[in-house]
Amino acid sequence: MSQYLVLTVMGADRTGSVSSLTKLASECGCNIVDSRMAIFGLEFTMIMLLNGTSKAISQIESKLPAVALKRELITMMKRTSDYKHQEFTEHYQAEYAGIDQPGLLKAMTAFFAARNIDISSLKSEINPQTNQMNAAIQIALTKETTIEALEKDYFDLCDQIDVQGTITKVNSNFL
Repeated sequence: MSQYLVLTVMGADRTGSVSSLTKLASECGCNIVDSRMAIFGLEFTMIMLLNGTSKAISQIESKLPAVALKRELITMMKRTSDYKHQEFTEHYQAEYAGIDQPGLLKAMTAFFAARNIDISSLKSEINPQTNQMNAAIQIALTKETTIEALEKDYFDLCDQIDVQGTITKVNSNFL
């Protein structure tokens, strides 16, 4: 039976870190089911969902600390399960952009939480030279939520917080 492990890694952005981690996963017999990597300032961060046999997962759990120490990485691991199938009708990407101000991301995430809409993915950036920010939030709607009602409320919120917003249908829940 396949087991799952979420692995989160953070450290200085140095060439070879991602290669070392993917090599370790492969050597332990784990499959990388999903992964994301990003650079924040001078730091790199990566999160992976791995699956494999009980032996493979145990092996990576025991070998990772040595690799992390050698590469000066901070790691965190948690066993989990496969994705839970949910009955979503459609996937959408809500985007917004404007002059950055405190609380924008909080307002947007609270907007979706208040409507019991799960966020599948979120990416936000600020240009420090212009103070312009933009964000993309992927959501999946169930049949209980209509896009028409959501769009009206979303555009009203965008007007209230002085950002430009769009909602577009997408084929996937990945950014």
